[in-house]
Amino acid sequence: MSSTPDVRRTPTGEAVSLLLALLVAVFAFQLNASMLSPALATMEAELNATAAQIGLTQTAFFTAAALFSLFLPRWGDLIGRRKVLVGMMLVTGIGCVVAALAPNVTVLFIGRVIQGVAGPTVPLCLIMLRQQVPNEKQYALYMGILTSVNGGIGGVDALAGGWLAGTFGFRSIFWVMAGFCVAAVFAVQFFTRESRAKEHQPMDWAGVLPLAIAIGALLTAFNEAGKIQDANWWLVVLLVAVGVIGVVVFWNVEKKVAHPLVTVDYLKQRRTWALLLTTLLTMTGVFAIMNGLIPNLAQDPVNGPGMSAGIVSWWTLTPYALAGLVFGPVAGLLAAKFGYKKILQVGIAGTFLGVLGAIFMSASPTPVTLLIISIFVGITYAGTANIMLNGLGVVLSPADNQGYLPGMNAGAFNLGAGVSFAVLFAVATIFVDSSGGYAAGMVAGAILLACAFLTSFLIPQPETIPDTLAAEAARKTEGVTHNA
Repeated sequence: MSSTPDVRRTPTGEAVSLLLALLVAVFAFQLNASMLSPALATMEAELNATAAQIGLTQTAFFTAAALFSLFLPRWGDLIGRRKVLVGMMLVTGIGCVVAALAPNVTVLFIGRVIQGVAGPTVPLCLIMLRQQVPNEKQYALYMGILTSVNGGIGGVDALAGGWLAGTFGFRSIFWVMAGFCVAAVFAVQFFTRESRAKEHQPMDWAGVLPLAIAIGALLTAFNEAGKIQDANWWLVVLLVAVGVIGVVVFWNVEKKVAHPLVTVDYLKQRRTWALLLTTLLTMTGVFAIMNGLIPNLAQDPVNGPGMSAGIVSWWTLTPYALAGLVFGPVAGLLAAKFGYKKILQVGIAGTFLGVLGAIFMSASPTPVTLLIISIFVGITYAGTANIMLNGLGVVLSPADNQGYLPGMNAGAFNLGAGVSFAVLFAVATIFVDSSGGYAAGMVAGAILLACAFLTSFLIPQPETIPDTLAAEAARKTEGVTHNA
């Protein structure tokens, strides 16, 4: 399919069929990412493993997902996006089967690494959607629907995972995941069109290697740093050094190869570094608050209401995810009318206000105040800022390299999640004697969100960059207007 834009609306039947097919793929990925969360204790018991060993398998999945996100979208540009997505779902399904049959933690670890191939599902689906639905307003709506699922299927995925683990054992979760992967293979193969970049060129594997090593080292470093007192800080320093060296090597490789993964010119442009920096700062500022500090505060019997593990999700994580799921399509419509950048800034500013509210609430939290904060930030971050950051990764990409920016942006999301837990929990630990340190960790998050808001002003408007699909569509529309 050509990347030349057509501002006419895609027929509703075709667009809805495409959306449903891509949603099945996103469901398959999301289940792999979040369905196991309530089953970790069951996995420990059934595999006779420790919490640390099971936690390492989770880290393996998310690290692998981040690494595959760096290059699979670009590979899809070159050999066919549908082909790559179908292959991803097939390999992920194999990983699910390996994990379901795992006799021990080692085999489970291998299965989770294989499942990490699904990491770039969302950015690849957004690129495919963009290619087949070029109308800006129509695309923005469907993008909002598609991306909102990435924040969790309204919390139902985690609840279902807990029920399956308790009723049939943890292996049943992996069989359900495998079933969704099989469904995604057929849905994507038969209800989406193949598309690829106009220019055919070889994949830059020489650039992929140092970039993957760099991001992998940095992710591992921040995961280790997140252990705070138990962290091996010499290992953290070594891994950060490896990460920095990897980035330097990647930069030099990209300057020399004939067909780079991403040209140095693109790396120097604000559409690349400003977006990646904003994504990194936003994720670092909010992720550990909503997925760590708030649930922990809710369960704290001294500084919080002392909720049990069985009900805390109903008051925090589930309403947070559900609010994002419901508001996502609304954010997409608003982006089509006012622009991705403006809605992103509204989302980040709203998230900042939500975190400020959480800081003041942390002195005397109640279940109701925790619920209000979770819903509010679910709307502003999960349902707005998160979706706009994903969308900007696609609409800011050059027409001849649609895969590089969504892939690198996915890496920034994953890196930000790791940094968030390392930094915010470190701050909370330092001030633990002050009401558990929750407010201090949230203050650190608020500062990072303020920085993200400022860096967002450096992100250019997609239509102002000549080589984006939005700019091409604008020129085409202007030409039609002049000829009328």
